[in-house]
Amino acid sequence: MNTLIIYDSLYGNTELLARTIGEAVTGDLEVARVGDTNLSGLGSFDLVIVGSPTQGGRPTQAMQEYLSRLPSLGGAKVAAFDTRLTKRWVKVFGFAASGIATSLKARGGTLVAEPEGFFVEGKEGPLVEGERERAKAWTLGILGTLES
Repeated sequence: MNTLIIYDSLYGNTELLARTIGEAVTGDLEVARVGDTNLSGLGSFDLVIVGSPTQGGRPTQAMQEYLSRLPSLGGAKVAAFDTRLTKRWVKVFGFAASGIATSLKARGGTLVAEPEGFFVEGKEGPLVEGERERAKAWTLGILGTLES
């Protein structure tokens, strides 16, 4: 399987998760910061996973701009994740992963997992204990559904 993981990260937590997710992937893998990928080459990947910190209920501005420029994904398999605070009140604003998933589907991507959020302690992190392991398990679940 040929997998691309695209991420944006403000304090390093989302990048750490992107790389952790990559550790669970078998086959060809590219992990790249948003904007460092060739938009026209996205169709060559079997699976595209996109992640961003949640900022005001949305992905970062850089990720929003990137997603707005995506070409048709032509049915490519896609998944979305974010990093978010554990505070209950932040639910009012929403989360980045759902917005990312909506953008990927609007561009013709086939969502293969529900958008997932991973928790950070405070604005700058670190990740809550156990989140890296949960990210690996989430990825293995995605890969398991694709293999069956």
